[in-house]
Amino acid sequence: MGLFLFFALGLIGLIMLFKGIKIVPEQQAWVVERFGSYTAVLEPGLNILNPITQKVAYKHSLKEFAHEVQEQPAITRDNVTMMMDGVLYLRIIDPKQASYGVSNPIYAISQLAQTLMRSEIGKLSLDQCFEEREQLNANIVTSLNQASQTWGIQCMRYEIKNITPPSSVLKAMELQVAAERQKRAEILQSEGLRQSKINMAEGAKQEVVLNSEAALTDQVNRARGEAEAIIAVSEATAKGIELIAAAITRPGGEDAISLRVAEQYVGAFEKLAKNSTTMLLPANANDTGGMVAQAMSVFETIKQSRGQSKDAANPWNKPK
Repeated sequence: MGLFLFFALGLIGLIMLFKGIKIVPEQQAWVVERFGSYTAVLEPGLNILNPITQKVAYKHSLKEFAHEVQEQPAITRDNVTMMMDGVLYLRIIDPKQASYGVSNPIYAISQLAQTLMRSEIGKLSLDQCFEEREQLNANIVTSLNQASQTWGIQCMRYEIKNITPPSSVLKAMELQVAAERQKRAEILQSEGLRQSKINMAEGAKQEVVLNSEAALTDQVNRARGEAEAIIAVSEATAKGIELIAAAITRPGGEDAISLRVAEQYVGAFEKLAKNSTTMLLPANANDTGGMVAQAMSVFETIKQSRGQSKDAANPWNKPK
């Protein structure tokens, strides 16, 4: 009987020892109570409790976790009812407050998130709800953390998943988007036409300028060529006259001039006979010698008048 009692007490002691050994995993916190009152929070690792007086009342995970906020209606500032839902990212930072601050911290903070979301949506118009989603999320997170300071839980971030406006509003938004795209297309088309006309005008302007410059260059070149041609003809004429004058002063020069005048006289009548059916002939057309003598007399008269003009221009040649 004594041996059985010894084994029974030993077995009870082993059971109590095993019940008192607690191994807490990493990123977890266990809240311990003694006779119903808070005692301590067990850290990760091996912990030994008194199974008779102490017990693990709450177990909390310190990891960040996501909690889905159910879809709910919200009314914007311009009286548009939308269906919205979101996701909360939470983390327990105080296991004691999470155990005794509120009965169900996850439920409490999700309900608070729904209320704050409706409140924040009521401050914005429909367009602002789509444009300022980041600011809306930040405002909800700030309000949640201020309200849940005594709950031992922290909202890391809040993300709106879906914003679903009524079908009539969706249709109006689609029409607005289509009109905006049509407007942009027309603006781009008009800008393209405008740029095309500007390019064509610039091209025509450059063409006129280039044509005028080319015409100016052509006229300058023509004028320069004509001037050079006139100068060349004048120089050739002057040289020819000089040669003729030199030839006249030589022995037999006057006879050569007479012969040349006679030839030109006969040749002139020959050209008149070829190019015209009507000719006016002098009375002494057969007297070639007389015509040559007359031409020579004219030449001598011009020569004498030139000599007199030179003497008049030189005062040293006047008779004393």
